[in-house]
Amino acid sequence: MPKQIIIALFSVVGLFQVVQAQEKEDDDLGTETVTVTKAYTPTISDAFKIKSTPDLNDPIILQKKKIAYTIFSVPVASTFTPTKGKASAVKKAPPPELFNSYASVGAGNPSNAMAKFYTSRAINRDERLDLGLNHNSSRANIDGVDLESKYMNTELDASYSKRDRDMNWGANVGLQHQLYNWYGLPEGVYDLATALTIDERQNYYMGEFGGYVNVEDAYFKNANLKYRRFWDAVKSGENRAIFGAGFEFPVNEETFGINLKLDYVNGNFANADVNSFANDSEIKYSHFQVGLNPTLNMLKDDFELKLGVNLVYGMDLERNDGNFYVYPAVTASYRLLDETVIAYGGIEGELKQNSYYDLVDENPYVSPTLDIRPTDSQYDSYVGLKGQLLPNLSYNIKGSYTAENRRPLFKLNPQNDFRDDEKGYYYGNSFEVFYDDIKTLGLFGELNVDVNRNFTLGINAEVYDYDTETDNPAWNLPNMTGSLFMDYQIDENWFMGANLFYIGEREDFSTVVVQNAPPSDLAALINLDGYFDANAHLGYRLDNQLSVFVKAANIANNNYQRWANYPVQGFQIMAGATYKFDF
Repeated sequence: MPKQIIIALFSVVGLFQVVQAQEKEDDDLGTETVTVTKAYTPTISDAFKIKSTPDLNDPIILQKKKIAYTIFSVPVASTFTPTKGKASAVKKAPPPELFNSYASVGAGNPSNAMAKFYTSRAINRDERLDLGLNHNSSRANIDGVDLESKYMNTELDASYSKRDRDMNWGANVGLQHQLYNWYGLPEGVYDLATALTIDERQNYYMGEFGGYVNVEDAYFKNANLKYRRFWDAVKSGENRAIFGAGFEFPVNEETFGINLKLDYVNGNFANADVNSFANDSEIKYSHFQVGLNPTLNMLKDDFELKLGVNLVYGMDLERNDGNFYVYPAVTASYRLLDETVIAYGGIEGELKQNSYYDLVDENPYVSPTLDIRPTDSQYDSYVGLKGQLLPNLSYNIKGSYTAENRRPLFKLNPQNDFRDDEKGYYYGNSFEVFYDDIKTLGLFGELNVDVNRNFTLGINAEVYDYDTETDNPAWNLPNMTGSLFMDYQIDENWFMGANLFYIGEREDFSTVVVQNAPPSDLAALINLDGYFDANAHLGYRLDNQLSVFVKAANIANNNYQRWANYPVQGFQIMAGATYKFDF
């Protein structure tokens, strides 16, 4: 106990001194003498556990002295001026400089030349005049051919257009001159002396004009008219006139349309058929068609359906004969998976008007002694799928089955040594038109790839199977076709492209006109091999107006025959330049 009393006394004295020091901050604390008789030695019995919330039994409670604070605020002028924020702008590429005209020229082997010119001039805000010229020619002869094989094709087109508030209309004029030669003599039949006596040159001339009008917000929608005159250097001539008009009427949520078509073709050949022994008659033809095509168009979300019928009355004015034809005109499409898979199909038919101009456009080596008839295309039925497998990859797959009566097929004219016509097309070196009824099964596939904005690639192929009424081959029709194209913008200046195509095997037939002999004894079947052709071009832009290019054709240097006895030129290369300007 004495130890605890001593500790208590020391605590009281210390606390008393602290209080005195708080009250008298400036007084002298003084001195005190403390005598310690024995140092404190703690034992275990002196320890005790401290509570988490101890009890305060201290009788002395200290009062906090209130303190008043005073803040002396002095304003300070700030010289900082924040900068206003600006929106970040996207750097735009300068717009391309556009010109209303361009001219292109080129030359190469073997003596090939080309020239193009085009201009589009705005007369005022609503009127425009377009003018174009296109020329291709070759002055060289093909190796191994006795007759001249030069060719030339020159076209001139001019058009005028005007746009008003609710309608637009225009007119156009076209001229064309073509030069070809019947150089496809059968091999080993005629000697050089005979070949030098043949006048193999043929010239074709064409002139046409037409007009059109399109109307908005009216039942009457459009109308068009075209007249063409076509003739050659062997006193053959043809006239063709086509008029069409369209009407459209709303029916609830659908649209009902009516299309009217008038088609007239008339012509004559001053020379008789090549199979005749003498050139003592002429060939005339005249056909007129009146067609009416009512249709009902329905569009429901992802489904589109067109129901129609094609009604045609065709007249053969030379034979005073006429027939009425009814053809289906039904098409449909349905989006199975948005743009990924679109199913489509249809069945359509028409009475196709054939003409001398169209046949020459397909085969310029025909003889000026053709039999011109319309083709009764009973139906063309097809079904397919198309869409996009990827954002930059599209496809198209189609199967078709067609039935055609009087389809024109090109077949070699016979060798006729009895003729002495002005021009030399009766030496087995020209083609006639053979009409046959054909049913065709076809399969088509196509892929298009846009690798990026500067590179596109496409490939397609189609196979055919023919069934003819005469049990003859489908003369000069290929069993397979295919093509591949590529367009590549290498950089800002360099560009290139390529085009490759394949034509499959074909069959033709040759014979000889001989008196008192069966034709079959002198007939021979000709098998034409399939051929592959590759073409490419490379160009460089010197500036916005001038560019230079190099083109190569038939890179494989394959002298294939597109038509029997008609080999083509081998490897060809051409260099040229294109200049754009304002005219």
